[in-house]
Amino acid sequence: MIKIHHLGHSQSERILWLCEELGLPYRLQHYTRDPVTRLSPPELLALHPLGAAPVLEDGDLLLAESAAIVEYLIGRHGAGRLKPGPEHPDYAAFLYCWFHFANGNLQPTLLRFMTVGRATAGSDHPVLAATRDRFARLMALIEARLAEVPWLAGEDFSAADIMNVFSLTTMRLFMPVDLAPYPNIRAYLQRIGERPAYRRAMAKGDPDLVPLLS
Repeated sequence: MIKIHHLGHSQSERILWLCEELGLPYRLQHYTRDPVTRLSPPELLALHPLGAAPVLEDGDLLLAESAAIVEYLIGRHGAGRLKPGPEHPDYAAFLYCWFHFANGNLQPTLLRFMTVGRATAGSDHPVLAATRDRFARLMALIEARLAEVPWLAGEDFSAADIMNVFSLTTMRLFMPVDLAPYPNIRAYLQRIGERPAYRRAMAKGDPDLVPLLS
């Protein structure tokens, strides 16, 4: 059986959610962040050299990196679900704009925004200003996309949504973001919150957290 090593309040929620959407049985190993550093506990470092989550066990396989795990589970156990095939009109949008957008643009920019904001003395610092501008453009891009389609890759819910929602919700525990200017994003997150698989995943992985869906 699949085993998911899940760090509370982290992007490993994606893997629980994916398994719930696909109806895949799994065992959950939960880890808690250090209360001072907010980093992973030593047990995760013993499991994987980077000490990060998620980590997936599937038989003899030990796999890290959430995007790689999502791709693996869809390819190995998902029978092609939640990912449009090459012949699908939304295939390029799924790959370039949204599935890889999550870890290639949105989450790194949020992390940079948080780190630079804490490291600089004033809000007028040029690096912080540039990061703030880039984040605003990313959010405007998502807002515009969700004015056109209900889900990020198009008409159908997909793994692209699973990859991006963490940065729009749980990541805001670490880097607060006001979603008031983004009605389409807020409506999208309400649709996410209505999905039974999402609710099950969050209740199992982070029972202490009320998902930040607004």
